[in-house]
Amino acid sequence: MASLNVGNLGEYLREQRNAAQLSLRQLADAAGVSNPYLSQIERGLRKPSAEVLQQVAKALRISAETLYVRAGILDEREELETRAVILADPSINERQKNVLLQIYDSFRRENGFVPETDETDTADEADETPGADATPGAEHALKADAAKDDNPHS
Repeated sequence: MASLNVGNLGEYLREQRNAAQLSLRQLADAAGVSNPYLSQIERGLRKPSAEVLQQVAKALRISAETLYVRAGILDEREELETRAVILADPSINERQKNVLLQIYDSFRRENGFVPETDETDTADEADETPGADATPGAEHALKADAAKDDNPHS
């Protein structure tokens, strides 16, 4: 099962490297790993350490966490913990929490992950549902603040 994750990781790394228009040698140099080692990772023959993944992520300018999940080092379910921490943070207001969650979801989608919760879809549907402004919670606060932001005179 681990080799499947490593293969998935290798394919993903190759895609990201190509998108960044880097040769294998350029990425290896930028990440501080050998060219043959990086080639083996991309072909799914080696499982890199978290430290190597972090170096590669930095060189590609992508999230190290994304690589950890692809390599099987980090459980994808930790997304729910991330959401809980954001929602529980007393130092930011509801609008900021929702904006942060939207950005988080967009980064996850950009990196090939579909959000595990339906919160984003529910919020989109609520915009079109009569009486949606009676819905409590983060989605309501975001919509209210977004409406204010759209009108600079309010």
